[in-house]
Parts: sequence; structure tokens; C-alpha cells
Amino acid sequence: MRLSLRFLLPLALVLAGLAYAVIPLVDTLTLKWFMRDLELRSQLIAGMMEGPLTDLLASESKTKLSVYFQRITKDERLFAIGFCDPSNQLTYKTDTYPDSIPCAGDTAVNAGQTTLVRLKQGAVHVSAVGIEANDRQLGRLMLIHDMSWVERRSSDTKWYLFYLFAVIGVVISLVTVLVAHLSWLGWVAGVRAMIRGEGLAALIGDQKPGADLHPLAQDLRTLIHDLEADKRMRDENQMSWTPVTLKTILHDHLAGDEVLIGSNREPYIHNWREQRIEVQVPASGVVTALEPIMRACSGVWIAHGSGTADREVVDAHDHVRVPPENPEYEIRRIWMSQEEEVGYYYGFANEGLWPLCHLAHVRPVFRSSDWEQYKKMNERFAMAIIEEAKTDNPVVLVQDYHLALVPKIVRDRLPHATIITFWHIPWPNPERYAICPWYREILEGLLGSSILGFHTRFHCSNFINTVDRSLETRIDWDSSMISFQGKLTAVNHYPISIAWPDRAELPLPSESECRAHIRTINALPQAHRVGVGVERLDYTKGILERFLAIERLLELQPEWIGKFSFIQIAAPSRSKIEEYQQLTQQVIASADRINERFGREGYRPIHLRIEHHEPKDVNIYYRGADLCIVSSLHDGMNLVAKEFVAAREDEQGVLILSQFTGSATELPEALIINPYNIDQCAAALHLALAMPPVEQRARMRSMRGIVQEFNVYRWAGRMLMDAARMRQRARLARQMGVGDVRTTMGDQA
Repeated sequence: MRLSLRFLLPLALVLAGLAYAVIPLVDTLTLKWFMRDLELRSQLIAGMMEGPLTDLLASESKTKLSVYFQRITKDERLFAIGFCDPSNQLTYKTDTYPDSIPCAGDTAVNAGQTTLVRLKQGAVHVSAVGIEANDRQLGRLMLIHDMSWVERRSSDTKWYLFYLFAVIGVVISLVTVLVAHLSWLGWVAGVRAMIRGEGLAALIGDQKPGADLHPLAQDLRTLIHDLEADKRMRDENQMSWTPVTLKTILHDHLAGDEVLIGSNREPYIHNWREQRIEVQVPASGVVTALEPIMRACSGVWIAHGSGTADREVVDAHDHVRVPPENPEYEIRRIWMSQEEEVGYYYGFANEGLWPLCHLAHVRPVFRSSDWEQYKKMNERFAMAIIEEAKTDNPVVLVQDYHLALVPKIVRDRLPHATIITFWHIPWPNPERYAICPWYREILEGLLGSSILGFHTRFHCSNFINTVDRSLETRIDWDSSMISFQGKLTAVNHYPISIAWPDRAELPLPSESECRAHIRTINALPQAHRVGVGVERLDYTKGILERFLAIERLLELQPEWIGKFSFIQIAAPSRSKIEEYQQLTQQVIASADRINERFGREGYRPIHLRIEHHEPKDVNIYYRGADLCIVSSLHDGMNLVAKEFVAAREDEQGVLILSQFTGSATELPEALIINPYNIDQCAAALHLALAMPPVEQRARMRSMRGIVQEFNVYRWAGRMLMDAARMRQRARLARQMGVGDVRTTMGDQA
């Protein structure tokens, strides 16, 4: 112990000294960083207020000015606003404006200056901005920001650093003690050998050189063996989620059980093009998430055959092996007539359920004829799943709102099947959901699932509350289990993600090559700043609001005219529905209007690409753009945000992300926006374009770590592990003669 203390005490003193020196330095740097952000924010606010403020000053209406200032200070970080006239008199101010910040005197803040002032309630940041009109100085606008949140973050940072140094100290201490202990053992062993005469033999050459290191070498070999065993244990416990992990789960926990997926959209579409068959991967979040899972787990994917050449490539049982270049699983295609597709897909699913679940202010339409087709097609999908099942207890993954009735139908025919239903879109509150005339039938269909998954806890809560109000059930609120007609359904949140790209298998040009390529094909200068948006042409994606934000940016920050362009990739979608036809016309008209207003020879602010792009082409845009905008008005998760982050190996680029996406809770380092607040979106665009590379790298590195760790295999693995536990309980119950464990647990709930 005394020997160890000789090492530990100096080490502790050195670490304490480093902490004492580093923590204040980090605190100072953090304060400077936030001061710079607040200065930029004050300039943006002043630029936004200058026009209306000039008009209100001309009208000399104190009431209107006070109301205007009070409305601006609803921003939670903007503490107070005041206005000093040219004679240094505080003519207008909000109620919270502190008296200790005057317009005149030694402590006054002149136009163009900023300072930090400490009040009784805490520190505030004061910024004075000169207001002019017709080359005449009207006065200066005093913007006071609350700095309490900065102090809280600074305090948290200090504690994080303290804990970091503490952990480093503990780790180094343990290693030091271990090495000291090993050294002591080696010295004692050497002395004992000398006492036994073995040391003398070594001196006269009777022992091999280096033999005195054998005990230490043996200890090191043992340590390495332990580290390797720990790594194997981490892999076995799914610490790193890969396709191999999923296969291991199926083999070890699901006993190699078959996996069947049912979804409306197929992962590969075969179309005729110029007398040859072309394979297309559709633009769909469902396909993006599930296709890597099927590659990992094999099985059969049951989906609607919508391609013009789909019938030509299937066998006699409507199967086709995919992917074409390296087949790893099968697609079983479901056929439907035009009338069935119009009623089931375009009608009930996308004119009814889609707008019902998305808060995009489009009225849902429900027709009895569409409902009949929806029931008919759900029965067809369910029967195909039952036919494909080779055992009476398959693992069935039912995907999305198109197949809400399938779980109950499959459950009635295959009572031992494990049915995992994932609802990829938001679930509305009970009042809104009750708009649907057949809401009870849909709930009963979904409650045929063993596990029902949503992206967020909020959507899970909405569903449970809906069931509670609509059906006679028993609900265990703590475990989110619903017992309906003697059957249990576990309602869990599983945030979906993407497969982390393997650049060895999917090589792409470097970021610099991608930058040059997208500027060349769009006839833009190489130094031009480029933003990108990628989605289906859908009214929930906020494309019109995005264009308005770009227009507002060019109004407020004209220096970007001729230097910044936005490329919108919009895959055509549901073009048979009138709302989508109108949206397409509105998007084109909005882009044309903005281009006409701000465009000039050889320059267009918006480049609209309404066409399908292959994933490789989209990745080139991701890697070569300066920023990506996701401005969804309402979204379950949104995988475009995660795809953009995964593509940026250079750790550059800025993600602007709507607060109404599930991704916003996982990627807080993005610039989070309210897409309905056009001025805020324009400010975020300006901030993204002006963001220094160091800050871009810090934000992107954090987001990349999250997306890489919480990938699509973890999403699927969590569901499969939950399914495995449920199946194990069912087997044990049957062996013990208890009966259906779902029924038993339902009686206990």
C-alpha cells in the first residue's frame, strides 16, 4: 500500500492541478462562444425588427410600440427590449427592462457595442444596435438577453470536467496499482529464486535469457485473454449492432424461426423501360429501414407488386429473389386491380388514414367503398402471410397503416405466431382519431399484435389513451400492456433508424468530388453554397414552407443572392390523389415565383428536381451540400436527417431539422426549427451558411455517433429480443400446461 501511495499521491496532485487550470479555461471559452452566438442572434433580431420599428417610430404610438416589444420578448431567452432616442432618452421599453442599464452616462452601451451586465436576478447580455431611416439616425435598439441558461450550462460543463478528471484519475490509479503489484510480485519472485539458487544458475548461463520475465509475460497473457473474453461478451450482448447480430438473435433466441414481413410497398420494383426491365428502389422510409433487415435475416417479404414488369419476373408462386445482383431473400407479390388499388391505397389509406394521423391541415376523406376495398386487401395480405408460413409460430412483421387489419386476421389463423406490428407514422390523439368511422375495427385489428411499435413514447401514449376511450380493455399503464379479449399486446416505442453505410461495400466519391459534381450538373460555380432537400412530394414534408424560408432569407440577407442555391429533390408520390396534384402545382409555382424574383442571368435560388433519384445519386447530394433541410410539418421519425448525417464522413455540413419529427429528439445538435415560423427558418439558414467548420464538426460528430450506435439493426434487434422473450414465456406456459401465456397474463393484468 505504501508503494502504491508513492505513485498515487503525485498523480492525484498533478490531476488536481490540471483540473484547476483547465476548468476555468473551458469556462472562459464557453462564455466567449455563447457571447458570440448572442451577438449574432441580436443582429438577426434587429434586422428583423428594423422595418416595422421604423414605421412605429414614425407613428409615435407608444402603445403599439409597447405591444410590439412585448410580443418580441415572448422569446424565452430575450429578457427585455428598450429604445434610446438620439438625445439618449429611454423613450420606449418593456416592463422587464432594468433601470441599471441607462441610455447615457459612463455605463451606457453605444450603438454597435455589446457587454455583459450582472443584475440581482443574474447576468444579462446587452447589445445596442443603431436604427436608421433615410440616412437619419433614429436612435438605438437595446436588446437584453437572459444569460442564466449559459451559467447553468457552464456549471454543468464544470461538473462534467470534474467527473472526467475523477474517472481518469481512478482508471490511471487502478492501472498504476496493478503495474506496481505485478512489479512487486516479479521482484519477490526474483529474490526467492536467488535464495533458491536459481538466480546464480541464470548468471552462469544455465537458464535461458529473459526467463525472469516469464511471470510478467504470463500475467500479461492472462490480461489479454480476459480483455478478449470481455469483447466477445460485449458482442454476444449486442453491444455492436450488425447484420450478424440479427442473425445471432434469430439463431440463439428465436431458434432459427422464419421471419415474414408484410408491407404495402415492395423493396424492389421491376419496370419496363425501352424494351428492357429496369430495377428501381422506391423512395420510402419503410424500405430504407427494413431492406437491410431482410438481407440479414432472410425470409419472405409480402408486398404489393406495383411495377409494370413485376409479373414478368416472378415464378409460378409469385415469388422473386432479391436483390438482383446478390439474392438473399424472396418477395411474394400481391396483385390488385386498378379499382382495388384506388379504394384501398389511394382512397382509405392515403386520403383517410394518412391525413388523419398527420397534423398537416388536410381534411381526411372516408368513403364506405374505400373501406370495403381496404378490408378486402388486408384479408388478401393476411392470407398470403398465412400461406407463406412454414410453421404455426412464425415471426411476422406487419408494417404501417396500410395493413392495420392484418394482425387480427393472422392471429385468428395462427394463434401461436408472434406478430410485431410497427406503425411508421404518428398516432393522433383520441379526439382526432375518432373522426374515422371505422376506428373500432382498426383498433381491434392492431390489438391482434403481440407487440405494437411506434417511433416515440408520445405516440405510444396517444394509442393507449385512444384504446382506453374506445374499447373495453384492461391496461397496465406501468408496462404499457393492453389486455383485449383475453390477449395481451405490448405497446412499445422503437425509434427507427438506418443501416450505417459500409464504404468498403458501397464506395462513393470523396466529399470534394461530390461538391464539384453537384455544382457541375446544376451549372453552379464551384464556390457556390448549396442546400439540399430530399423527400417524396408530400404535403406533410413542408416543402412550400421551406421555399418561403429561402425567400425570406434572401429578403433579410441579400448578400446570399447569387451565392446560395437550394436543390429540392422531390420524388413523385400518389399523383392520382387531387391534394397531391395541387401540391405539385403549388410547389412548381412557388419555385418559379422565387426564381423570377431573385434570379438573374445564370443564377436560380431554387433548383426543383421532381423525379426519382437512385440512393447512390442522393448520397452524392448529401456529401456535396453545405446544408440539408428537413422541414416536415409532422413526421413519425424521418430518415432523411439520419441519412444526411451518415453520409458526412468529413464531419461537415449543417442539418436543419423540424421539431415535429421524431428525429428531433435524437439529434438535438441539429438546428431545430418550427417550420411554420418562416423568420426562424430563415435565421437558421443564415446561421447554417455562416457556421464555422469547427462548430460544424462538433455538431456533426455528435450526431454521427448517435446514428451509428442506434442503427436500424438495433431497432429490429430490440423488437426481435422482445418477441423472443414473449415466445419463451409462451413455450414455458405450454410445457407447464398453463395454456396461452398471453391469455394468462391478460387475466392477471
